[in-house]
Amino acid sequence: MAGRGKPRKLNSLDAECTKVSFPDLTEGKQSEKQTKQKPKKAEQKNPNKAEEKFPPDSARGESQHSRAQRTCATRTKSTEQLPLEKLEKKEIPKTTRTKRCSDRTKSQGLEEEVKPEGTRKTNPRVRKAKPSEMTEIQLKDPTEDSVDTVKAKACGTKPKLREQLDAKMQNEQYFEKIPKAEQQTPKNTREASEQTTKTEICAGKAKSPLAKACGAKPKVEVQSAVQDTKVAPGKSEDLKRKDTTEEKASTDYILRETLKKLKIKMIDKAKAAEVINAIIQNIINHLKQNTLSFNDVQEPLKTGSYYENLKICNPDEFDVMLPILVDRVRLEPFGNDGAFYSVELKRGQKNLERFLENGILSATKMLSEFREEVKKCVKNFTEWKVDKKKKGCPAVTLTTHVQSVPISLDVVLCLMVKSSWPPFTTQGLKIECWLGHKVKQDHKREPYYLVPKYEGKGTVENDGVCNKDVWRVSFSHIEKAILKNHGSKKTCCEKSGENCCRKSCLKLLKHLLHLLKERDSSFDKFCSYHAKTTLFHACCLRTDDNNWRESNLSDCFQLLLEDFERYLENGELCNFFVPSQNLFSGIGKCKCLCDAIRKERLSGFPIFREQLKNGH
Repeated sequence: MAGRGKPRKLNSLDAECTKVSFPDLTEGKQSEKQTKQKPKKAEQKNPNKAEEKFPPDSARGESQHSRAQRTCATRTKSTEQLPLEKLEKKEIPKTTRTKRCSDRTKSQGLEEEVKPEGTRKTNPRVRKAKPSEMTEIQLKDPTEDSVDTVKAKACGTKPKLREQLDAKMQNEQYFEKIPKAEQQTPKNTREASEQTTKTEICAGKAKSPLAKACGAKPKVEVQSAVQDTKVAPGKSEDLKRKDTTEEKASTDYILRETLKKLKIKMIDKAKAAEVINAIIQNIINHLKQNTLSFNDVQEPLKTGSYYENLKICNPDEFDVMLPILVDRVRLEPFGNDGAFYSVELKRGQKNLERFLENGILSATKMLSEFREEVKKCVKNFTEWKVDKKKKGCPAVTLTTHVQSVPISLDVVLCLMVKSSWPPFTTQGLKIECWLGHKVKQDHKREPYYLVPKYEGKGTVENDGVCNKDVWRVSFSHIEKAILKNHGSKKTCCEKSGENCCRKSCLKLLKHLLHLLKERDSSFDKFCSYHAKTTLFHACCLRTDDNNWRESNLSDCFQLLLEDFERYLENGELCNFFVPSQNLFSGIGKCKCLCDAIRKERLSGFPIFREQLKNGH
């Protein structure tokens, strides 16, 4: 018949698919009405089956493109209007795609594969279309088959991507290198993707499977699942970084809470300072009025951790030096380290001539008389007591109580020498890159001090001088000045500048050393001066204030501890002012203390955690 001849043959299946456009829902309704007006007998018997109705003769002149649009709209509406339960139990109505689609597929080399009935659910069963029936699309469960599977069924091709994924999922070795916590990622992603497809079908928003097959490229959720699976092992590194960050934050919290516990209340400081100032002034008045040897005593030199704003926990220890001025002296090194000297007086020092032995100023005699004069003064103040003399200690220690808190005061006799610093100090005080060359010159113009302190046995002689009669060089006043202005910028820790964590790190190191000494008495020879010297060396190594930002407390303290551990492991800590002196000389247990500090550092300072837990 005229008008029913075979349509012109397209070059490929893609050419036909590109001509098919996707109608909206309104067009689908119009096509449905046209279908309902003239149903066939087969439709009345089985309403669930939809068959294409060929246009009447009056519409034979209609283009093939328009017929394809109306056919897709019918198929889309029939698929979208079915409820989820019917989609799960019944077959999707047969479409109008006839044998010519299969013929074209064969002509293009796309042979349809016939799957045996024993295959798993995820593999679609596709069979060749017979001449008497049309290609059938069967979607058993929207939750089991993904979008790519539906597309493959529509076109009669093999769903390669889904089949590859199923093969990988069945292979147990595929997940061997993935952490257990991440092995569920591909499954969860696939289920989420398929659930989205299911939701879209129920809501009527998704296009029909055949429309998706013939239209634009769909989103491949399964492929994204495979990509997520391949990236999954890398997530373990992110988890490690997260754990490291959390551990660092926890350590920083512990250190800052410990610092809060170490802070001294202003009221306690004021009351303690009032008591200390009163007794010091009485001792100075007594020495000037009642003695001939010490009537030339100078203004007290207040040094030590309290006056350096480094005191921790309680204001219970104070150090005050009472200097005696000596203008002209001759110093001879005692030993090879350059820290101890024998003092020979020149003319003009008649008040000290009574302490000479063979022309050498005896530290033992001078300290003994000074101690007796302090005792006479303290008798008038019953709240104060004088402790017994400690071997090698240059201080006269006084104790009292302020609001039931024990307080000790170390009164130290010293000689103030106004001359050039000893030659052994030439290579010391390397603060040029830290505080500047000008600051160093200003410090070296200051006088230095000698205190009656010795090491080892007092009876040991060197060039006719006993060990107990030598003096040790002291730069306590320079240490105090450096800690007061410790920044490479003048505004460091001032109101107009940024705060640093230098002093905070030193407080934590002193507290850690104190707690370890309480736990093990063999560490008693290590003192806070070792910690202070370590900080000075660290500041010369890391000179910029940005290296000591307050926000970097945890990192800065870790570095300071590493420096201290290195000195302990090598058994050598050079004096900051006299590099030839090893402060660890004659001290054992250096490696034991090093191991104890390293253990605390690597384990997040459990000794601090215990203190915070107990509320100390």
